[in-house]
Formats: sequence, structure tokens, C-alpha cells
Amino acid sequence: MRWPILLLLAATAAAAPAKAEVTRFDVTSRQSPALGGRSFGPAGTAERITGRATIALDPADPRNAVIADLALAPRNAEGRVEAATDVVILRPQRPNGTLLFEVLNRGRKLVTSWTQDTESAAGIRLERPDDAGNGFLLEQGFTLVWAEWQADSPAVPGALRLAVPTVPGVTGPSREEWSFADTASPKRVRLSYPIADRAGLRLTVRDRADAPRATPEGLGLTVIDDDTVEIARPSGAAANALYELTYTARDPRVMGMGLAVIRDVTAFLRYDTSAANPLAARGGDGGADGGRTGIARAIGLGISQSGRVLRDFLYFGMNRDERGRQVFEGAMPIIPGARRSFLNARFAQPGRNPGPEFDRLYPVLQFPFTYPVLDDPLSGRRDGILLRCRLDNSCPRLMQMDSEFEFWGSQASLLVTDPQGFPVAMPADVRLYMLAGAPHGNLWNAVARRNPACALPVNPQSGGPVLRALIVAMQDWIATGAEPSASRYPRREEGTLVPAGQALPAIPGLGYRAQYARANLIEPNPNEQGAGVPAIRGEYPLFLPRAGLDGNAIAGIRQPLLAVPRATYTGWNPIAGADGPQDLCTQLGGVLPLPATAAEARAAGDPRPTLEALYPTPESYVEAVRAAAAELLHARLLLPRDAEAAVAAARDGTLARLGR
Repeated sequence: MRWPILLLLAATAAAAPAKAEVTRFDVTSRQSPALGGRSFGPAGTAERITGRATIALDPADPRNAVIADLALAPRNAEGRVEAATDVVILRPQRPNGTLLFEVLNRGRKLVTSWTQDTESAAGIRLERPDDAGNGFLLEQGFTLVWAEWQADSPAVPGALRLAVPTVPGVTGPSREEWSFADTASPKRVRLSYPIADRAGLRLTVRDRADAPRATPEGLGLTVIDDDTVEIARPSGAAANALYELTYTARDPRVMGMGLAVIRDVTAFLRYDTSAANPLAARGGDGGADGGRTGIARAIGLGISQSGRVLRDFLYFGMNRDERGRQVFEGAMPIIPGARRSFLNARFAQPGRNPGPEFDRLYPVLQFPFTYPVLDDPLSGRRDGILLRCRLDNSCPRLMQMDSEFEFWGSQASLLVTDPQGFPVAMPADVRLYMLAGAPHGNLWNAVARRNPACALPVNPQSGGPVLRALIVAMQDWIATGAEPSASRYPRREEGTLVPAGQALPAIPGLGYRAQYARANLIEPNPNEQGAGVPAIRGEYPLFLPRAGLDGNAIAGIRQPLLAVPRATYTGWNPIAGADGPQDLCTQLGGVLPLPATAAEARAAGDPRPTLEALYPTPESYVEAVRAAAAELLHARLLLPRDAEAAVAAARDGTLARLGR
């Protein structure tokens, strides 16, 4: 840990360095009204602003010193390092004074699909009236902002882009991992960074992540140019085999500047009162509590990959800008588990997503895993995600929501246990919520369906209704101080977080064999002489949510679908035909219907309660759903509209979404 930098950061919290941040904002289009003129209740119509922001960072500023390789990057005439990002803003006529900045997921907007019940393409596009779905975010009055932070995000339609500088002449180890969905050969692939030394390339293949690396006859590598190679597949290799290339790369990009993009674009839109700010140019109409910009407060939100990046944003102390102004009053990392990102490092690859099947050895799961400061005997470090923001008093109020999958696939138990497995309490300004029985993420209209790669039908549960309620609760928390619901998360001391072998009862047809993604201490480059394969230097203990007799998790937020079950809903799903210790379908959960009758249960040896015993009449099922929805409504974990929708779905038979 760099204690001198942290102490200097604390000492200069109120300092106001020379102007940097966003040095230019070019508006490329402005539509008012946007979304075909659609109106969003009391908030009115929306305005859409697209533009490109240039940020310029002083490498000598302590708030920027944590950005890897920033000091080595080319500088402009003022001695600053520049990056430029696309920006999209949606603002209602009558905003509520809160800016909601979504950290993009690989260039894509996700919060709109999650909270507004749209298809993914519509939630990314946000141009037509129906693209706003149910209109939730705009009806609430949020000013929505997106700016790209990932310099290597995929070039897909509607994705935003970020340009960061390259550090020329620097070389070092890099590693690539690919898996192809077919057996065609050869496969041409582009490298994350150019090759510095063609003599040092090493390619291996293995059928599964747990299998040993091999160089069988027929495996071949052809260098097309320094950025591109072709892989010849050996005969007999599995269709989803893993191909791993280690090599010495050159010219890293300053990927960590993406953290400063989040910080500086948000601070600029909040605080800059010049005509360059497209929000200030409106004179703050409809948001007087925020001055000329109409922005009094801000929430940072990220889903999945971008939730991990938001945790890194806090870890690296980015929640004050170069002038010492707070960026976010609220932070909402959604489904990150205990992981962060491979962003702020030399030769970073922020798009990597380590999980049960792929990318396991990329340094995404790194101590510290949780928010309080803890000791780690394996690494010998003492640290916490909120350490830096505690030092300069910039910590936001925080809500993290995970699905149950995050315990099996993203090591989520490390949020509430220390590196030795003992319980850890959260600070008063942190709330943790688990969506019981939920997979990593689903659209609002998902149904159970067969996936040939997985042993169970895939779980249809969606987190949208709960996320809507949490966003409203966060707004109330930072605007009025109203306390949100207490954390609902499995805990060891409560007996709801247990070793893998104790997590579920024996249920025929479930196929549970205690698989879960391990938590390893990884040394990225054990070969100091050049590129090498990462080494595992230790393992952290993990625990899983305990299920009741019906196979459903006891703790967490139990949505009506699960609280009044017609099936067992799991946050995990085994790979069909595989029984390795980590062989789970990435990000998917499973579903197994409850037995309908006592005779059916006896014939199958199924110990779970039957539908006929649980719900003697159709109305008894509806009333049970009504009671479950009312409990969540009282706890402010479900909004009235969603509670009513759950009861209506129970009545018409669509709530269970079993696809039959």
C-alpha cells in the first residue's frame, strides 16, 4: 500500500489545484423533445444531448497519481494527459435534482433495460418513444448520464467510445485467452496489445479450465502482424476449448484514465456553470436546489462489469475531483460480487470477466474484497475498498445488490467474511442485498427454457423490480436522509451462509455437487524474465447461501416468485455432463418445479413440499403472493406498481414463468 500518497491525499482534501477536469465539451446533437416527444408524467418530456468530452489530467496531482502509467503518458502543451469520451445525457423538463450516472457495460446502457422493462437494443438506442419502456427513470425525474470509461470496449451499434493515450516504448508481459463456439480452423484473432518480441510467443490449449495446458500436434500459431495472429486448432479439441497465449507486449494504453472519466464528467455536469456545460446552459430551470446546473446530488450505478468498475472507482479514491469536490453522494454497484476490475494496471484488459468457465486467472478478484479495512494473511496486506474515501471524507452512501449467482460464480461471501472466513460487519453507510434464487441477470420477460449446455432449465427471475425500489430508496437516502431497508444478505453468524456441502438438501433432479468458482490469490506474472502464466499462491474460504427444504435460499430479498414458490430457483446451474469442482454455466441459474402431488413426490423420492399442500386453491396462492408483496412493499424493497403487478401475475398464472 502507498501510505505516503494516501496521507497526502487526506491532507489536500480541501485543496483547489489549477483547473483541469473537462477542458472541452462539444455538443454534437441536441433533441428537445426526445423519444418522439413522449411525456413522462409530472417530469414532462425529455431532452437528449450527445457530445464528446475531453479531460486533461495533471499527473502530479495526488488524486491522479493512482492511475497506472499516467506519469509516462504523452502530455499536451500545459503538461497534462488528455483523453476524450462520448457522452449521452437524457434530462426531463422537470428534473428531481439528482444526476444518475450509469457506468457503461462494454459500451452499452443496461440500467434502462433493467428498470424500464425494455429489450436490450431499445434500452441502448433510446430514440423512439417505446425505447423508454415503462419510463420509470424519467418519470422519477432523474437526469441520466452515460460516458464511456473502457478504451477497449467492443465496437457494437449504439456503443460509446473512449480514446486514451498510449505509452510508447514500454514493454511487459501480457496474456490472452480465447474460447470459440465452433471447430472451424484457423481462427484469426486480434491481440489486446502489439507484440514486442515474436520469439517469445507461447500458445497452449486445454479442453476445460481445470485441465492441464497442452501443446498437441496440430496446434499452430501464425503471426499476421504485431496485432493479429491466427490459431490452428488441433484435431479432437473440444468446441469450447481454451486457447491461451502468453507474450511480451508493447505500448500499453492508460486504461485507468477511465476512472477519471467517470469522476470528471460527473463533476463537470454538476458544478461547471459556464456555457460549456450543456446542463448549465439551461439556467438550472426545474432544479433550483442544484444551482445553475439543476444538479444537487449524484448517484453512480453500474451493473455487472460496470459494478465492478464502480467498486474500483471507490477503491482508488476517485470520489473527489481535482478541486476536492465530492462526485457521488450515492453509489450502487449491482451484481459485482466480491470482484473488481482489471482496469487500472499496465497492459490492462478491463473487458475480462473471470467466472466458473473462462478468464479465471485474470486479476479481477483481488484483495480487498469488501468495504471495511481488514488484514489479509495470504497477501500480507491491510486494506479496504473504502479506505481512501474514509481518509478524505468522500465516501458515498452505498447499496450493493447481488444475485445469488454471485455466491457461486463471483465469490460474494468475501463481502461479509474476512480472508480467514470469519464474519465481517458493514459500516452504517453500506447496505448489502442479495436477490435470493436469482441468476446474474435477466430481462423482465424471461421464462424458464432449456439450454443444451446446462443441466437444468435456466432460471427466469429478474432483478428489475427490486432495483427500481432501491433506486428510489437511494434517492430518498441522499436527498432527505431517510434510512433504507436494513441489509438482506446471507450471514455466517445467522446460519444462512454455510460451507458448500451444507447449502442444499438432497433433492432428486437438482444435480448439486458443491460446484462453485474458487477464490484464489493470483500472482499475475511469476516469471520475472518475461511473459508467463499466472500462478495460484493460495485460496480464500468461500461460503454459499443456505436453502430451506424447498431448495430456495432462506436469506436475502425473496421476491414473490420465490417467497411463494412453485419451483426451486437456484443461482447456479451445472454444465451438462461435467462434474468438475467449478463446472457451472456462467451467469445462469436453474429451476426445478416442485412436485404437484404427494404421489408424485413419493414416486420421485422428492422431500420438497408439494403444490397441493402449499396452495390448496388458486386463491390461496394469490393471497400468499399478496402477503409476500406487501412485506416487501412495507420494507421499501418493492414499489406499489410492482407489488400490484406480482399479484396480477399470480392471478393470471404468469408469475412463475416456468414456460409451460
